[in-house]
Amino acid sequence: SQKLPIIYDPRVARSLVGHFIAAINGTAVARGTTFLKDLMGKEIFSSAITITEDPHQNRGLRSKPCDAEGLENSKRNLADKGVLTTWLMDLRAARQLNLEPTGHASRGTGSPPSPSATNVVLESGMITPAALMADIKKGLYVTDLVGQGVNMITGDYSRGAVGYWIEDGEIAYPVHEVTVAGNLKDMFKGMTAANDLKIRYGIDSPTLRIEGMSMAGT
Repeated sequence: SQKLPIIYDPRVARSLVGHFIAAINGTAVARGTTFLKDLMGKEIFSSAITITEDPHQNRGLRSKPCDAEGLENSKRNLADKGVLTTWLMDLRAARQLNLEPTGHASRGTGSPPSPSATNVVLESGMITPAALMADIKKGLYVTDLVGQGVNMITGDYSRGAVGYWIEDGEIAYPVHEVTVAGNLKDMFKGMTAANDLKIRYGIDSPTLRIEGMSMAGT
């Protein structure tokens, strides 16, 4: 067991963006059930991190001309140079928070509207994944995650992981049955993005490096 840098493959890095989206859901903010509830306008990522949402993205998997309540939606930065800029609000959440709705209502066939995001992207960084890994003496490259050990009230994060051990900046051998843990507030602050972003899903991210996470396993 030790603290070390963790590299998240883009496929699993998307889950970290998903936790951010869940944490800025206006319904959770109104109920006080998110670890970001008091951090509007504060720097929660490093200044190199920007997260955008574009409901009108050409051929986007979640694109739509308006939200489920008929309100206008538009491209916006959810986090701008590290700073949290908005909640995701439908009409009900906006009333509860005494704010203007943001056009984020969605609904299923048998449910009332609730806030959700459309096409979300964590923007690319400036360095390659290899450069992101180059100075790591000992670390872990995560290719898959197991379990649902995330507490959205406190931000505590603990998940089973599968991937490869990193030694002297190079992938050394496969690793499985380990646990990676931290707190999402600290993980967001210690996040660095590579330049390998590819748009494939409704939530997309490049390779991410997270500093100082705990790893346990044999």
